[in-house]
Amino acid sequence: MNLILLIEQLLNGLQFGVMLFLMAAGLTLIFGVMGLINLAHGSLYMVGAFAAAAVAAATGSFTLALIASLAAAALAGVIVEIVVIRRLYDRDHLDQVLATFALILIFSEGTRWVFGSFPLYLDVPAALSGAVALPFGINYPAYRLAIIGFGLLVALAMYLLITRTRIGMRIRAGESDREMIGALGVNISVLYTAVFALGAALAGFAGALVGAIQSVQVGMGEPVLILAFVTIVIGGIGSIRGAFVGAVLVGLTDTMGRVLLPVLFGTFMDPSSATAVGAALASMSIYILMAAVLLIKPTGLYGSA
Repeated sequence: MNLILLIEQLLNGLQFGVMLFLMAAGLTLIFGVMGLINLAHGSLYMVGAFAAAAVAAATGSFTLALIASLAAAALAGVIVEIVVIRRLYDRDHLDQVLATFALILIFSEGTRWVFGSFPLYLDVPAALSGAVALPFGINYPAYRLAIIGFGLLVALAMYLLITRTRIGMRIRAGESDREMIGALGVNISVLYTAVFALGAALAGFAGALVGAIQSVQVGMGEPVLILAFVTIVIGGIGSIRGAFVGAVLVGLTDTMGRVLLPVLFGTFMDPSSATAVGAALASMSIYILMAAVLLIKPTGLYGSA
């Protein structure tokens, strides 16, 4: 494998990891602060993608589409939290799983009813439609670099929000002892709604960004949700830093596994067998990574006991 292809795949893995971070950051906040298993998080990702596609088709503006994805997903998150999730905080995890799984079905059928069963397409903005010349003669899509940049900015903003602001202090306190911060006068209901809306907005933003690379369709959030859960387990539940590190590890492991494993097996197998075996093992690689991390650190890389 030549150096140019290797660097391109590393960038693809980083872009995939950054997208996963946008999903996993909200998911780990929700689980860490509220102790809630939210299987409907992928549906909020889908809501953001459909909102962005609809607004882009109506206005032709990608910027307005991104804003719409944030607003629509956050609004959907607030409604879901107030109507459904608020009744689940004191219930066991099985009830949470069943209720949020039901939300997946409701969101999927509701979206199909509004937009139909056919995929929508979100065009890459003209300013980012070309390629950027990088060192070593690499021409890499500008839009994928923009996704990496957006993700890194969001990661920095989340770090500053959690560590440098009053609301971040309350979120961290809510992770440690929610009864105590309630006794100190913090409105727990408002805090939970705000955290849920923030997590939903991040998921919707991720859906809008990816919608310009893939098609926007019903059910697009469920495969990403599984990877987001793997990410937060690797990074440590409740840790934003862990979500970022875990997302990058998952993105690089998945992408590089699909490229390198067939090449590795091709050194002693025929090409067709090497491709089949390599692809099969590549699809398992992130779960092998998760198992290895949990064997060494059962709480994840940055999780607390």
